[in-house]
Amino acid sequence: MGEDQDPQRLKKIAAASYDYDNDLRWADYWSNILIPPHMASRPEVVQHFKRKFYQRYIDPDLVVEPMSMSGSSQSTRPSAPSSASPATEQARSQNSGSTTRTSRASTTPSTNPGSLRWDRATIQFSINAWVFIVALLAIFPLTPRNLSNKAFRLSFMGTACSSLYSLYSLYGKPRTWNLQGLQVWFQSVIAAKDFISFLYCLMFVTSHLHLKFALIPVLCQALAHVAKFLRRNFGHSSLYRKYLEGPSLWVESNTTTLNILTAHAQIALGFLLIISLFSWQRNIIQTFMYWQLLKLMYQAPVTASYHQNVWAKIGRTVHPLINQYAPFLNTPLSAAKRWWLR
Repeated sequence: MGEDQDPQRLKKIAAASYDYDNDLRWADYWSNILIPPHMASRPEVVQHFKRKFYQRYIDPDLVVEPMSMSGSSQSTRPSAPSSASPATEQARSQNSGSTTRTSRASTTPSTNPGSLRWDRATIQFSINAWVFIVALLAIFPLTPRNLSNKAFRLSFMGTACSSLYSLYSLYGKPRTWNLQGLQVWFQSVIAAKDFISFLYCLMFVTSHLHLKFALIPVLCQALAHVAKFLRRNFGHSSLYRKYLEGPSLWVESNTTTLNILTAHAQIALGFLLIISLFSWQRNIIQTFMYWQLLKLMYQAPVTASYHQNVWAKIGRTVHPLINQYAPFLNTPLSAAKRWWLR
């Protein structure tokens, strides 16, 4: 027994010492876990999911035990029948009808959480599938301009509604509608991926500047939602296996690539907005607010690893050119960097 447990103990030590912060897959894995906010802040819950992540991507031989919180609540239930052991067989036969009724009553509520999750997943799938189709219509070259502009706004509106619904499902609404209650609620959702997505869509719903380049993050997000839903709910369908299984598997196995593509598009869009300031379609307020959003994306845990990776590549390309041809820009760039990291 000791020889069997030593490898698992070493594997647990290796899983605990693994550098999760520098692994791009961990940020995406943690953002896709649907648990209540009060549970996500507990260290034992985070440690449990880190071990499951380590088991899935690093070491499949690692044995991950269930969380002790659920086990403690279930272990207290079997103690009740032990106190009723002196009962006679006649009493058991008389109480059999009541126990069957109570067992049926206890099993019926257990189906409700699954049905609620199914309803939420179905709503999210419907919205994201509609967004994906409308966004493709907006970027299609042969689409008339008026129809393309309407599809451009509708795709952002659909993604914003999907993000708001996801925030409501996970975090609920503020407990109180005063300033303190709203502040507590915003502090809990400000670093969430859905809140950042909602702010991103809000930037372009009311904008007169129709940059089709801005639809890349929307398409990637909608594609990830649709592929995940199809694989989980239509795996036994012959049509899915024939036409959609390959693309869905590719999307789920390349989630990190889609997130990196999204980060590239979002940062490039910031520079496009700066260039648009020199045209008649300039919008100074939108450009300033979007760069504030990029600053949030750089610092939020769900998007920080991807954005920091892209900015590091930009720095490695631009800094040698500035030092060689325009060294006078080092001072304003260092001041801008201090503001960015503040």
